[in-house]
Amino acid sequence: MIAGGALTLALAAATGMTWGSSQDHPPSHPPVIVFAEAMLEPVVVHTPPKRPPRTPFTRARDGEAIPVEITAYCLSGTTRRGRWVRPGIVAADPRVFPLSRYIELFVGDEYLGKYLVDDTGSLIKGQHIDLWVPTCGEAVRFGRVQGTAVLVPRKRKR
Repeated sequence: MIAGGALTLALAAATGMTWGSSQDHPPSHPPVIVFAEAMLEPVVVHTPPKRPPRTPFTRARDGEAIPVEITAYCLSGTTRRGRWVRPGIVAADPRVFPLSRYIELFVGDEYLGKYLVDDTGSLIKGQHIDLWVPTCGEAVRFGRVQGTAVLVPRKRKR
């Protein structure tokens, strides 16, 4: 162990430090003792695997907000799943939004509601939702808007 003054001189010599005149003495400070914790073993942190980039036909995941184009239709009859069309039904591309699942639709901050994906359509491809409305006048007034769809997670059975 080196005494405080000797350590100061050793550091001064090693770093080329000088003190004013030859009569100056190195400053006298009590020795500084540094305690260091033992080094921990290194830990490798892996990033989660990257998902492939979303394409217009990538399957929606539960809770994921997906930008969609929303239109409206007014046809009567039955849906792809064989049920009568009614309020609360939407047509979607089953590659993106599976049939018999619920989605929530938003246009900006406005919440349009919760809808059942129960129908498909030959013109409904990719990230496109077609909302059923009772009259064709309503469908025309609705037009074509950009919005967001969120696939509602299914409740787990116990």
